Amino acid sequence: MSSYPERSIAGKQIVITGATNGIGKEIARALARRGADITILARNETKAAQVIRELSDQDGATGTLAYVRGDLADLTSVRAAAAEISACHPKIDTLINNAGIHAFAADRTADGYELMMGTNHLGPFLLTNLLLAQMHSAAPSRIVVTASEAHRGALGVDVDRLSDPLTHGTVGSVPVYARSKLMNILFTQELAKRLAGTQVTVNAFCPGAVSSGLVRDSRLLTAAARTASASPLIRRPDQGARMGIRLVLDADLADTTGRFFTSTPGLRFLPTVRARTNTALQQQVWDRSAELVGL
Repeated sequence: MSSYPERSIAGKQIVITGATNGIGKEIARALARRGADITILARNETKAAQVIRELSDQDGATGTLAYVRGDLADLTSVRAAAAEISACHPKIDTLINNAGIHAFAADRTADGYELMMGTNHLGPFLLTNLLLAQMHSAAPSRIVVTASEAHRGALGVDVDRLSDPLTHGTVGSVPVYARSKLMNILFTQELAKRLAGTQVTVNAFCPGAVSSGLVRDSRLLTAAARTASASPLIRRPDQGARMGIRLVLDADLADTTGRFFTSTPGLRFLPTVRARTNTALQQQVWDRSAELVGL
């Protein structure tokens, strides 16, 4: 049995996106309690400052807690955030790509890309690549990606049109979101291959159905999620965060890389989505993503 629940990570540098609410906030809370130095990358300075104050009051929170402004839907902002983080932290022990959105109305990023693909995949893709030198310097180090079992709803991948703006409503947003979550997993798999032998690992996980800020664009769905969270149907953010926390802390997973862990009961018994076994597709998605973000 692993001893990770009691493991101290005092002095370890953690960078996390999407920590101003939901799952990310609970992951950050658990790591702060273990003494980690945490940098929160977020769009909203007021929310980030509030979370930092809250985390600093946790028992065991002896590390440095900091905020860097960054908008994953704006590649210029991502580059600026990565530069600021790199300047402050020559070594990063763990990068947690947790931020994500489910947009019910079609929209574009600052760079003109489909909003969910840009925010959920291209932004984190660029951020990770820009911080890899710091990850290598801290090796053994870990990258954790919040993905989703929703990836099963992707209706196919046209690599050439990966980020093309789309027109959709609430129902049509579901496969678009699913496609962006599939990209999280394909990115994880391809990155793991590229990092082989470096002692930098990368794994993705599904937190399960969680009442969080993911559906904040819909007041009706947000209210419904809060109601359902009182039942076994929907998990609380602290429950959904457990697998992410384990992927950061568990010593038994030190050499595990390129995997997708699910927290959704029963779904681990379903067949793997075919795209996840397509190594050529993984590389094609990587190459196209690199082109789109200017790497």
